[in-house]
Amino acid sequence: MKGTPWLKLLFAIGIPLIVALIPTQWIPVENLTTVEHRVIAVFVLAVLFWVLEPVPIYATSILVIVLLLLLISDHGVFQENFVPEGVALGERIAYEEIMAVFGSPIIMLFLGGFFLARAVSKVGLDVNLANYLLRPFGTEPKFVMLGIMIITAVFSMFMSNTATAAMMITILIPVVSTFRKKKENVVAFGLALAFSANIGGIGTIIGTPPNAIGISFLEGDDVIGYGQWMLFALPFVIVMLGFLWLLLLRLYPIHKEEVVDLKMKVSFRHDWQARVVYVTFPLTVVLWLLDFVHGMNAYLVAMIPVAVFSVTSIIDKDELRKMRWDILWLMAGGQALGLAIGQTGLSESVITAIPLEDYAPLVVIAVAAIIPVILSNFISNTATANLLMPVMIALGTSMPALVEVGGIRFLILVTTFGCSLGMAMPISTPPNALSHGRLVRTGDMMKVGAIVGATGIVLAFGYLYLLTAVLEVL
Repeated sequence: MKGTPWLKLLFAIGIPLIVALIPTQWIPVENLTTVEHRVIAVFVLAVLFWVLEPVPIYATSILVIVLLLLLISDHGVFQENFVPEGVALGERIAYEEIMAVFGSPIIMLFLGGFFLARAVSKVGLDVNLANYLLRPFGTEPKFVMLGIMIITAVFSMFMSNTATAAMMITILIPVVSTFRKKKENVVAFGLALAFSANIGGIGTIIGTPPNAIGISFLEGDDVIGYGQWMLFALPFVIVMLGFLWLLLLRLYPIHKEEVVDLKMKVSFRHDWQARVVYVTFPLTVVLWLLDFVHGMNAYLVAMIPVAVFSVTSIIDKDELRKMRWDILWLMAGGQALGLAIGQTGLSESVITAIPLEDYAPLVVIAVAAIIPVILSNFISNTATANLLMPVMIALGTSMPALVEVGGIRFLILVTTFGCSLGMAMPISTPPNALSHGRLVRTGDMMKVGAIVGATGIVLAFGYLYLLTAVLEVL
């Protein structure tokens, strides 16, 4: 707890404690059970801890899981003897189900992505490819910036945007160091890098955690495969990248006399470990893209690089220690919270307490699209997705009229896209933080990020409505 701001900690603990101790009958939800009341208190605690960060966000997820095990599992410490008179206990969850979130398919999907990213980085394939791919864009700064945006977005589709941004900054620094009039040019390139990493992650299921979290809530006919996701997400990514490029050139004009003249060395390794990575990386990507052909889903395919790189010791114990286990723990906590909100019946109870019939379905979905954009500016997009998806599912199932405007699939997809479009603050995403530390001022990030986020969610809403409700191709 060293360095913890005690005022934040007391506030983050005190408010949920008050929520937990107030009489259940005072909460404006009809027939609320004790278990649902406890989940509300844990939910409030999770939100405050994720927003204020009195402890690391991954630690919050672990705390959430432990509290759910203690308070609502079938082997928790507070059972029937702690139920207030006149209030039902409610539906408890098997402790095995809560603990199983650590090994959920989504966790395995991202573990496979981490193995791929670590192996690619270890043999230098990422930097070499980026340097090689930057050559066709010439020496004119505006086209070099476009090249960096495209390369960053493509890498962000298959690697974590944090790893992509960190890798691309090493390439960007020598580029911006060639500018004679540096200030505005550096800002433009820094924003281009950070926002391209954020936008690029929308392009694939594994590109960013909210994508995987969103599709995990789609069932039956609404299920979306890896290749199908790319078919409709890639056009959106391309349009957003084009808009971002034109916006940056308009806000930060690059002087015509500037020239980017770099002599970048590309040296691919040819040892056996590198060859294994060169084969496994494209093979995994192709299998993800062709899931509709071979029948294996993205979760299963993700285990192939885990097995290959483990058996060959390309990912050894030292490499394992360097992986972002904190992200997996964060996702596990969100999955556990979503499980609790859904299986205890809390989501249905809350939704039924809202007079949704008073609002048009498109208005409801529009609000659902805006909320994640605002939230993900202040907490991680993963935490935002974890918090909102269970509520959106309950919302979708409680409004039959939503079927006329694209149904649950439209609602979940627009929420998922919204989670990735909050990028106006340095704390919004890891790429923002990386660029802010070296290249970008807070004011510039807020201005451009707000424009990109607002424009993006309007385009996403219209685009997804067209595909789901009008053309019915999704």
